[in-house]
Amino acid sequence: MCKFFSLVSNGDGKPLYFDAKIRKKILRGELSYETDSHTSIADYFGFIGKKEDKLNKYEYNPLTKVFNIDQKNNPKDDSSKIKKFCENLDFKLIVPELIIKPIIHPFKDLSCEKVSKGDLELLKQWDSVWASVRDSVGDSVWDSVWASVRDSVGDRVGDSVWASVRASVWDSVGDSVWASVRDSVWASVRDSVGAYYSTFFDIKYKHDFSSCAKLWEKGFVSSFDGTCWRLHGKGGKVIWSGDKKDIKNWKVEKGLTNAK
Repeated sequence: MCKFFSLVSNGDGKPLYFDAKIRKKILRGELSYETDSHTSIADYFGFIGKKEDKLNKYEYNPLTKVFNIDQKNNPKDDSSKIKKFCENLDFKLIVPELIIKPIIHPFKDLSCEKVSKGDLELLKQWDSVWASVRDSVGDSVWDSVWASVRDSVGDRVGDSVWASVRASVWDSVGDSVWASVRDSVWASVRDSVGAYYSTFFDIKYKHDFSSCAKLWEKGFVSSFDGTCWRLHGKGGKVIWSGDKKDIKNWKVEKGLTNAK
């Protein structure tokens, strides 16, 4: 299956692709194509039947910067030119809602070992939001992305971003937290990933996930076991913990007093 972002060329280094305007027409039913189909792109630009067989087909992930040669059918290799084009493309012209930025792995890219009062305030805010949303953070984020982005440019965009974020951080973050805590914190950690995923789209969400996302981007992943909130920092280790019942009295110097 073709992935976001798909494009083709006939070997001349000039890419053919669907921008946001064309994608909207497709989603409104004005054009009978698929938003990230090489065949649809070829057909739209007049390369039908055997003419399509002479096109080079590419895919580019703007978050991971991975450029893929799906098929190289034309004897003229213009892959370097197409790759350069993708790397310099303003993706707001393709997906206005998409925020292009590096994917942060809090335990590898950052090395936080100390918690500030500001961090605890963010955790308190996240506790309040999580109490309302609980295990449905991922569903809530995805529903908003689906409603805003799918109707605008197609569902493969959301799928692609989620796959990129998950592949980059989920297994490693999960393993690190498991090694540090080894208890029932999976739902809260998974929700932290969902909250971070929400930052890749400039859309309005039903709930405010920014407190959790800000912690993530500072190098902390939060977890909750039903009693105790924790902040995992460098290497996934527990840097701070506090009893939810004592949330009003949380202090930096009291960190780890409830950790087990």
